[in-house]
Amino acid sequence: MLHTVWNLQTVNSIYKKTIRNQESKIMNVLVINCGSSSLKYQLINSDTEEVLAKGLCERIGIDGRLVYQKAGCDKEITEAAMPTHKEAIKMVLDALTNDKTGAIKSLTEVNAIGHRVVHGGEKFASSAVITDEMIAAVEECNELAPLHNPANLIGIRVCAELMPGVPQVGVFDTAFHQTMPAKAYLYGLPIEYYKEYKVRRYGFHGTSHSFVSKRAIDFLGLDKDNSKVIVCHLGNGSSISAVQNGKCVDTTMGLTPLEGVVMGTRSGNIDPAIMEYIAKKENLDLAGIMNVLNKKSGLQGMSGVSSDMRDLQAAADAGNVDAENAIEVLCYGIAKFVGGYVAAMNGVDAIVFTAGIGENAGNVREKVCSYLGYLGITLDEEANGKRGEEIVISTPDSKVKVAVIPTNEELAICRETVALV
Repeated sequence: MLHTVWNLQTVNSIYKKTIRNQESKIMNVLVINCGSSSLKYQLINSDTEEVLAKGLCERIGIDGRLVYQKAGCDKEITEAAMPTHKEAIKMVLDALTNDKTGAIKSLTEVNAIGHRVVHGGEKFASSAVITDEMIAAVEECNELAPLHNPANLIGIRVCAELMPGVPQVGVFDTAFHQTMPAKAYLYGLPIEYYKEYKVRRYGFHGTSHSFVSKRAIDFLGLDKDNSKVIVCHLGNGSSISAVQNGKCVDTTMGLTPLEGVVMGTRSGNIDPAIMEYIAKKENLDLAGIMNVLNKKSGLQGMSGVSSDMRDLQAAADAGNVDAENAIEVLCYGIAKFVGGYVAAMNGVDAIVFTAGIGENAGNVREKVCSYLGYLGITLDEEANGKRGEEIVISTPDSKVKVAVIPTNEELAICRETVALV
């Protein structure tokens, strides 16, 4: 377990001493994203922003599987026992320093570690250097993200044990959305629930929304201090944000990632009374209801086919009406949120699509934009047919710019880490 968590003064002292002692000025950042039974990682040279190595650990606590890929090399897959995240991270570090295919010669070449932390509540409006106090504050948010925060903290503690003295930074999914005004984050519930239990809209995918909105401003030549951007992060989990002058003013996900548009297996917005009705019909308890809403609904539940857009489109093309309806419900819902955010910001300069569906499903982008003709949006059909590229997909005469910008949460975490250490 963790023996020492360094305070900010100690971290800065050690970091400066490390840099002075290094012959090279290269700074390598290890980005860690711990899930309950998985771990994604990237080692990034922060000067060139080149990914030196990347991969993931799967089935932690079950049997264990490490995927490792050094830049320019094929993937290596190792099946090995990973009873806990400690063994998983140890395997990652061993792979990174392997004599034959390692990206670095020793762990002294890892200058900082950036961790994804899902929920920071109202305590964190930005990323933070990891200290005793920071960890205690994150633990207080655990009940808001019981599947994610404890796993994130395990990763932090294990890295501190295996690489003592290396500065660590927590980058929060919720931080970017902390600029929302009360009118956007308060629910129509007794105010005591907010004051006593902090029940409010927090939003998620904040690292992605922050990265993509900033990149959109640069890519599209907008004025950061006078801009209105709507980011559609569409994947298995989807959320939309309104970003005015570089700051989030509203987002679709709420206290949890269940609120908002229809997703892969999540329902998104519904009449809450539906579940009381279904609970009585199906004899479900609260846990059963939440299981339905989170894991059996959304595109998969509506279609009866899959949560994957590629499978859905193939089924719809083959005449499956349920699959076709699921796609239409998704696109219609996205368009309604976009329209609402145009009203909230009293205009929009750019609409940006990102994440798995947003970057690759031209049919979804086209269907969403077909509802937005009143904004003077016209799409370039050829450009919209591209997949996974950073590209403007609106025509030159379109009154609102529409673009695809691939998200890069790991690079965003790297940048946040460098900025703090």
